[in-house]
Amino acid sequence: MYFFLLNLALLDLGSISTTLPKAMANALWDTRAISCQGCAAQVFFFLFFISAEYYTLTVMSYDRYVAICKPLHYGSLVGSRACAQMAAAAWGSGFLNAVLHTATTFSLPLCQGNAVDQFFCEIPQILKLSCSDAYLREVGALVFSVSLGCGCFVFIVLSYVQIFRAVLRMPSEKGRHKAFSTCLPHLAVVSMTVSTGLFAYLKPRSISCPSMDLVVSFLYSVVPPALNPLIYSMRNQELKDAVRKLFLYSLLHHQ
Repeated sequence: MYFFLLNLALLDLGSISTTLPKAMANALWDTRAISCQGCAAQVFFFLFFISAEYYTLTVMSYDRYVAICKPLHYGSLVGSRACAQMAAAAWGSGFLNAVLHTATTFSLPLCQGNAVDQFFCEIPQILKLSCSDAYLREVGALVFSVSLGCGCFVFIVLSYVQIFRAVLRMPSEKGRHKAFSTCLPHLAVVSMTVSTGLFAYLKPRSISCPSMDLVVSFLYSVVPPALNPLIYSMRNQELKDAVRKLFLYSLLHHQ
């Protein structure tokens, strides 16, 4: 589990470093400029880190499934070699997904200017600038990625169905508590990542406006990577005590 958490932490760091530094620099220098090459690099690395993170979360659900449902086979099914192979598959799949979408998007001719209504280069905003009959190529790539993402989501759901069935059959309350404590952080991260991403791309057109798009993009691109380390660290008792003391101090200070 800690090996996969290391991978997740690196991916979170990479994804948040792709968007925030440039946005902060632009705000500091009061500019919105970015080169075409810089925009392409930002799209590629953001997609790479986000995709690889989602695939890593899928692999982590398998790790939790084997640990709880097949504990006697954990060493053989999820050994160090298997962990390295699964992590490499997640990073490799993220890389291929990023290459596919970046190459497809930046091969489209732009007919609507070059101003992107976003704090970072985002594919939907770039597609709005493309010629109306050319963006269908990216739609085909998007269908492939969505199908793969749905397959991963179904795998995660099925894994947790089996996990919860196994946990509820445990006779020991302490064993159930320990099993839930190892699964709930992962489930919280998956839920936050999927829900913010779905809302960003499937929100009704009636509530879509530049300011709303900005807030939603911030929610799915910055908030999950920033909160993931905190969610997993809440299993650490020392961190829990520190957060509790900070909360009580701020509460007493305001009073």
